[in-house]
Amino acid sequence: MGVTRRQLLWVGAGVGAAGALAACGSGAGGSRDAASAGSASSRPRAGGTLKVGALGKASAVTRDPHGTQANESDYLIISLLYDTLAVPGSTANTVPRLASWKPSEDLKTWRFTIADGATFHDGTPVTAADVVWSLQRLRNTPAGKSRLPGIQPEGISAEDAKTVVLVSDYPNADLPLLTRLTTFVLKKDTKDDAIAGAPGTGPFKLDWYRDGNARLVRNDNWYGGKVLLDAVEVRLFESPQAMANALLAGQIDLASNVGAVAARTAEARKDVQILRRPNDMAMPVVMRTADGPFADARVREALKLAVDRDAMVKQVLSGYGSVANDVLGTGDPAFAKDIPQRGRDLAKARQLLSDAGFDTSRTYDLITTEDVSGLAESATLFATQVREAGVKINVVKQDSKTFWDATWLKAPLYTTYWGTNDSVVFFASKTMLSDAGQNESAFKDPAFDEAYRTAMGTADAAARDKLLHRLQEIEFARSGYLLWGMADGIDLAGAAVRDLPRLPGYGRVQLEKTWLAR
Repeated sequence: MGVTRRQLLWVGAGVGAAGALAACGSGAGGSRDAASAGSASSRPRAGGTLKVGALGKASAVTRDPHGTQANESDYLIISLLYDTLAVPGSTANTVPRLASWKPSEDLKTWRFTIADGATFHDGTPVTAADVVWSLQRLRNTPAGKSRLPGIQPEGISAEDAKTVVLVSDYPNADLPLLTRLTTFVLKKDTKDDAIAGAPGTGPFKLDWYRDGNARLVRNDNWYGGKVLLDAVEVRLFESPQAMANALLAGQIDLASNVGAVAARTAEARKDVQILRRPNDMAMPVVMRTADGPFADARVREALKLAVDRDAMVKQVLSGYGSVANDVLGTGDPAFAKDIPQRGRDLAKARQLLSDAGFDTSRTYDLITTEDVSGLAESATLFATQVREAGVKINVVKQDSKTFWDATWLKAPLYTTYWGTNDSVVFFASKTMLSDAGQNESAFKDPAFDEAYRTAMGTADAAARDKLLHRLQEIEFARSGYLLWGMADGIDLAGAAVRDLPRLPGYGRVQLEKTWLAR
């Protein structure tokens, strides 16, 4: 699965809500306060076309909402056309979108009620049958198990015209979190060859689409409220540099997820807003735990101790980020901030490698891609740093298709990236449970599994937080993730753009309240 499942997915995944959009202020680069700039003009006005640049590869475009979206541009288009059942919230990790919900006492059965007035773009009402068909179609995709973990196709049913019932294999207090990602709703029985033109339920309707570029027009009948923009035009860019140049030249209004290098370039421009979202993207190194050279937990700890995290943040992220502590979900209110920060200790790293009998005469491949800004650079700097502990690393860059087909979930050592970083539970369920469909490091830990299941079956929030703390202690101690830092999300916007989404991760694809002051 591709970019969007991380940047969710933006998208990532994240995009998804630890920090509001904050300008850099007196921090990295001293850029202008974009939030203030967006609120300084008069009240919101309707009209205008927002031209958005988004990253992608022309060779990897897709139109299927339930398929593998390897392009941020595709996910942006799809998210504006099709609504999910839930979305990231500003005060809670998950808030209703197309549906609201209520759990049973045992937290296994959840009833989702479709929002009043929800219709497809052709005017027909959204029914429970449409939602059931869409969720079952999603569940039956190759990645469906990981997208809806714990929910079998037969556990998705319609109770009446507006009520969908989801039954989990186990108690799950955070089940609505699963519906934030790719639960896009289409009409029941839409044929695969008609998916590209199928009507959605979102705030914008498709006007035209060409080779990954699209124009979307306002849906005046959207159940979610008044949409301000007349249209959104999405333009695909294959590099952050090209996208930033287009923004600086006035060809687009918004350069989405453009990265720290572009932010540095734009700092001197007073007509450009630099928008910074903390905790936006995780780019961990993944070490396979089930077998191979990194199966010994002492080896994994050694590599985590060999990394100079401050240097990684300064050099890879140009200071637009923060040091992390090998635990995913840094934006979660339940994130364990009291776990001592792991620092660099080369002497201990060498000792652990010796104790584990690690073969320091070999050279080990670290496989990476250039899918997101800074990823390949992080691999190169990582290789330089761990060599000081006696570990020789050869960085191998792969194209996206080869990486996702042949490397991801399989290789002993590789980089990955996630843009949804506001939930410890999200990563536990999708990437670290023994039976997780996207178990990137092949991590199988009975104590971790037990802590997760118990936490999900615990209704009391305080008691659940204690269990989630235990979950993070295990992840810190022995998981296959080396999370050295968190990258800030960086968007560049023209001076006229107002009220861009204030959530990191994939929360930033929600453009229905954005407007133009011109």
